[in-house]
Amino acid sequence: MKRSLSLAILLSAFAATAWPAPRAPYAAREDVRAFVQELVERHQFVKEELQYVFSRARREPAILRAIEPRARQERQPWGAYRTLFVNDRHIAHGVEFWRANRAALARAEQAYGVPAEVIVAIIGVETFYGRNTGRWRTVDALSTLAFDYPPRAAFFREELIQFLVFARNAGIDVFSVRGSFAGAIGIPQFMPGSLMRYAVDFDGDGTIDLRASAADAVGSVGHFLQQHGWQPGAPVLAPVTVSGEAFLAFVDGGVEPKHTVAALAAAGAMAPELPPEARAVLLALENGREEAPEYRIGLPNFYVLTRYNRSTYYACAVMDLAASLRAALQPEGR
Repeated sequence: MKRSLSLAILLSAFAATAWPAPRAPYAAREDVRAFVQELVERHQFVKEELQYVFSRARREPAILRAIEPRARQERQPWGAYRTLFVNDRHIAHGVEFWRANRAALARAEQAYGVPAEVIVAIIGVETFYGRNTGRWRTVDALSTLAFDYPPRAAFFREELIQFLVFARNAGIDVFSVRGSFAGAIGIPQFMPGSLMRYAVDFDGDGTIDLRASAADAVGSVGHFLQQHGWQPGAPVLAPVTVSGEAFLAFVDGGVEPKHTVAALAAAGAMAPELPPEARAVLLALENGREEAPEYRIGLPNFYVLTRYNRSTYYACAVMDLAASLRAALQPEGR
């Protein structure tokens, strides 16, 4: 039995004149037709509804320009990147978000073992606490990347499938959902696959709504990190002092803690407060040619943060903002 996307899709088919003429209808392409047939067979979609969706989905050249290269933020100095998120506005609005959602954050910390300040900081870095959730229609973003971005087409096709399945199951009009140019959705900017696997109904209203429910966003971030191996009470980053040049062999741009603290110390990267057997990664946060890099040690919880966003800068900025938020709320006892 074929399953319908949603009543909204069916109704909009009879009001097509309300939409501007598509610039590049995907429905006419052979690869998209094959994709539609795959969804009909694998996920029991109604073929005509998917054909309608892809007749209205638009190819967005600006998205293709934005996605390539994704490492552009890493090329700017660490200090400049950090200032984008660790600043008075982000701290003030983060404190406001924490106060407004104190109960949900406390429950998430209890349920998932993730400190409230880490959850708030992620939401702050991702969308400025829900203020900047993205302007692109998600169906356009994912279609553009699934069918016109060969380097990661397989990944984005699977995300497009997850989005369509989610929209159908939730009864959401696929054209109503907007997010980032990469297809991330809502206050915590979950990709559709993560939304399907890790999002939770944390406000107990019977639905998962990452676009409007701060509680659902808080719980979902905590659940995501827990499911990726967050260790409650364990550190994330540690300071390190370096000497000589042997330690440079351990700075390879990776994020996985593959080395022991003892091995790093033997190479000249010292973190005496950490146990010698702890697994760690040596991070170099570049500050341009005029200044030396800032070095830090990342631990297993740091690696968990990079499952949310693989950028070293991102994970370090999250933790620096989290520390600032915690300090700002300490007089209130958090």
